[in-house]
Amino acid sequence: MRREDRTGSRPARARRRRGPGLRVRLTLLATGLVAAVSAVLLWLGWMLVGEVAASLPTLPPGTPVLVDGVSVPAGEIAAALGHSARSEVLQVGSVAFAFVVLAAALVSWVLTGHVLQPVHDVTATARRLSAESLDARIDLEGPRDEVAELADTFDEMLDRLQAAFDAQRRFVANASHELRTPLAVLRTEIDVTLADPDADVDELRRMAGVLRDATKRAEGLVDGLLLLARTEAAERRASDGDEPVDLDLAARGALDAVRAEVEARRLSVEIGPDDGSVGPGAVVVGDAALLERVVGNLVENAVRHNVDGGWITVRTGSAEDRVELVVASSGPVLDPARVPALFEPFRRGADRVGPGSGLGLSIVRAVVRAHGGTVTAEPVEGGGLAVRVGLPGQVSGSLNTGVTVPT
Repeated sequence: MRREDRTGSRPARARRRRGPGLRVRLTLLATGLVAAVSAVLLWLGWMLVGEVAASLPTLPPGTPVLVDGVSVPAGEIAAALGHSARSEVLQVGSVAFAFVVLAAALVSWVLTGHVLQPVHDVTATARRLSAESLDARIDLEGPRDEVAELADTFDEMLDRLQAAFDAQRRFVANASHELRTPLAVLRTEIDVTLADPDADVDELRRMAGVLRDATKRAEGLVDGLLLLARTEAAERRASDGDEPVDLDLAARGALDAVRAEVEARRLSVEIGPDDGSVGPGAVVVGDAALLERVVGNLVENAVRHNVDGGWITVRTGSAEDRVELVVASSGPVLDPARVPALFEPFRRGADRVGPGSGLGLSIVRAVVRAHGGTVTAEPVEGGGLAVRVGLPGQVSGSLNTGVTVPT
């Protein structure tokens, strides 16, 4: 039967027996090496003492010689001295050997503990971490070695995790806030209608229209959230489903989809050369649906956040192995310092007008980055915004400069 963790919510991973720790193994290894070297040195000393004793000059026979208080015949003096010297070397060497091995074990234990302390710090920090305490850091000081590199890498990973968790919290809070509005509208309309005993068919139809608009807004918001989450979470790779997309044609199709709103707000639109032909070199390869969504979002933003009687320009083209799409429009005056924040979810800026959930530019950034491209924005002098998208593409021409910003 599989064990469960403390919460009982999922099976706990079985712990494997890994044997002694790294500090113990390093200490044993260092002590073993010292013991082996000491044993070799002791053996060499024992051999050398015997050789030296054997090389002593011989004495005349009958000469009395005392070795350790024992009278030894002159012919056996070399063997006796060698045996005595080797015994002395073994006695003293054994004591020295024991002290050396013990000292090596103690020194190895202390040094390995000092060297491995940053690793213990990494482990302790990792155990303390949770979604609410990602601000803990090791901040290791000292020489820049492999352990310090490990600690720095761990700190950098924590920085990325904390940024991701913070972004997730903001995203969830903003999404909850945005979804609360259509839900509140739905409940208010239903409560008001149910509280009116004289509600007729016209009132019910009016309520149904309001509910339809609110659900449509909520549906669009949920679709945008799912698309944004799916695009940001995945690292897109080239696949057999990729196909060429002409950004110029996609921009024209996006403008056709909002033509009624363009005419109602009396917006002037310029796209491509004056003769209406399609400019060359605006072809990119990737997920057609996502790339067309990029163009559509930029065009819709240019229309929705415009002013009555304003203008919109679209420029497409290529340079070397890069394809560019620039969508510029008139509109309220924007603070340049706040323009980068427009790419964050639900950020429309205090001066941005018009409907929408504030996910358009966030989806654009996520899709463009997934395709290996870049996207930037800058305010237009006199009011408005210009968004520039750069993507790797199929190049078959030069930069198309048929569109300019009206003055």
